[in-house]
Amino acid sequence: MQYDWTTFTKRIPVHAPLADVYTAWATRDGIESWFLRTSLFTRADGEERGPHDYIQLGDNYTWRWHGWGDEVTHYGNILDANGQDRLAFTFDAGNKSNDMQVRVDLSREKGQTIVELTQYHIPTDEESKFMYHLGCMEGWTFYLANLKSILEGGIDLRNKDVEIKKVINS
Repeated sequence: MQYDWTTFTKRIPVHAPLADVYTAWATRDGIESWFLRTSLFTRADGEERGPHDYIQLGDNYTWRWHGWGDEVTHYGNILDANGQDRLAFTFDAGNKSNDMQVRVDLSREKGQTIVELTQYHIPTDEESKFMYHLGCMEGWTFYLANLKSILEGGIDLRNKDVEIKKVINS
């Protein structure tokens, strides 16, 4: 069997209504509660979305993380946002190519919301295998656990101290 370095999928059950999980992904206030230090979503015409406005297909984003200075800023585009259970976006993760993409599918299973995240179009050179396959997989594993923690109990596991480096929670 040959390993596929171009993609990975992570799933996690979250004991929260599907609509709450979608809101956590698809609004500025939501995504900043568990994932980002700051996020800015702008419509295709350049108008900024409000903190509770849902993202839409064609929006652009600017993201910054806790534990990192403003020099680590990521830009991308919303590729899908159906308002219920699916969204997708470009994800440069620092490689500036914007070729990588992330899709998030939400479903219900045994009374819980299943979050299924797939990152794909990952380059297959050695650096990309390490940074964007293994590195992003580790990052998404943490952030999905933090999403679960926030929605189920309100405990934020992120490192918010920019001076503490080389930790899995930033």
